[in-house]
Amino acid sequence: MAVINMFSIRATLLAVLIAFSTSALAQDNKNSIVVLHTSMGDITIKLYDEKSPITVANFLGYAKSGFYDGTIFHRVIKRFAVQGGGFTEHLEEKPNGDPIVNEAKTSGLRNDRWTVAMARTDDPNSARSQFFINMRMNLDLDARAGKDGYAVFGEVIDGEFVAREIANSKTHSYGGFDDLPVEPIFINSVTVKTAE
Repeated sequence: MAVINMFSIRATLLAVLIAFSTSALAQDNKNSIVVLHTSMGDITIKLYDEKSPITVANFLGYAKSGFYDGTIFHRVIKRFAVQGGGFTEHLEEKPNGDPIVNEAKTSGLRNDRWTVAMARTDDPNSARSQFFINMRMNLDLDARAGKDGYAVFGEVIDGEFVAREIANSKTHSYGGFDDLPVEPIFINSVTVKTAE
């Protein structure tokens, strides 16, 4: 009888583990994937569709429309972040849509190394098209008491070496821009793989 009970317990545990694994896999499949095809190589980003739905929908709207094609990384700070998605090679800001609500406080996501977050002004709800890749743990950018933070909506899952190479680019101050790469670094296009 004890042997049967032990077998039953093991079978139950195995069933629970399989169910958990399947659930985790199904949840992971709900995350969209985008590939930034940059002039220095590809960067693949997993988006957090469920945790940052407004921010992801906003980013995907720009990506699918081709808005990011031909934009540059205009703010590159070694061991901090690389920012792009708003300006052309001639440093002209592309006309973009309405600002979105800042989800930094509701998503539970942190500005860890390799995460992707929305850039904004001092107004916490001013993010539009610009985004940045965190090149280190930038926990001072997280939301906390009295601080709105910067909304994380994705994570680099391949092409970290490309992001690192961009971050190590030589920069200068020019045309009102600080930390502008001397040689323009382009987002040539973005491939979107929508979540199933």
